[in-house]
Amino acid sequence: MSHRMFLALALSTALVGNACAAENAEATSNEATQVAGAVAAEFSAPDEAWRTVDPENLMVIDTKYGKIGVELYPEIAPKHVAQVKALTRQDFYNDVVFHRVIDGFMNQTGDGSEGNGTGNSELPDIEGEFTFKRGLDMPFTMVSAKKSGKGEIGVGFYKSLPIASQPSSQAMFTKDGKVDAFGLHCKGVTSMARASDPNSANSQFFLMRAEYASLDTKYSIWGNTVMGYEFLESPQVGVIGEVPGWIPDRMNEVKIASDMPEAERPTVEVLKTDHPAFKNWLRTQKNEDGTFPSVCELNVPTRLR
Repeated sequence: MSHRMFLALALSTALVGNACAAENAEATSNEATQVAGAVAAEFSAPDEAWRTVDPENLMVIDTKYGKIGVELYPEIAPKHVAQVKALTRQDFYNDVVFHRVIDGFMNQTGDGSEGNGTGNSELPDIEGEFTFKRGLDMPFTMVSAKKSGKGEIGVGFYKSLPIASQPSSQAMFTKDGKVDAFGLHCKGVTSMARASDPNSANSQFFLMRAEYASLDTKYSIWGNTVMGYEFLESPQVGVIGEVPGWIPDRMNEVKIASDMPEAERPTVEVLKTDHPAFKNWLRTQKNEDGTFPSVCELNVPTRLR
């Protein structure tokens, strides 16, 4: 197996769970919603609590199981998003297999040249974007806190993306008015594959099937699933060249939503994580013992229009 395929840490790494706390808020609408593509149980919120995903930053992956919609974050990983968009618009990802699918881990794809995990595109490799600077224009909703090497760090959401971030209050002490943050490799997150060189990402990427905290700050997160979450564990498990007779699933067609005919373009709305309705939703997620699940188990509600 080429190191270009994906240089991951040992599968036995411990996963990190974080308890979260929430406050009560009122929800006023009776509309049924979706949780990342799956219908939620009796959760509702007013129309103003929802935001529409920009079609220019919505990647639609068609598979035989259904369509997966990934929201892209150019404000977090601008070089990776630009590369993924460019390749998508070249039809590079069409009919490309999931060449490495590991249960409890991820679905890896994006080798549109060799198709076996050893190839990439003709575009230049990308510098790593493992962390980002978060300004006050990027509201962070903290649902828990944990200790880190730099002291306490918050864990929560920017838009629907699970992230860890320094508190906004620390921005006043920085020259640029921004704080350190990084994405979390939770189920549904999309991240870029690379070789041992941290600046070697090119075209291959993976969709997380489960939380894998050991990848955090080591691989560049550039998106998160907001449609078709229920299909993330559908691709058949196997690795090309390692599993005799294995027939991989594939991405039939990949498009940026803004390039699709309007009649075919999905309109995805996501619950605003900085709206009071989000705190009301958090309250509904309590476990039977009254505790809250980890951030990676909290799938921010979405709905299709």
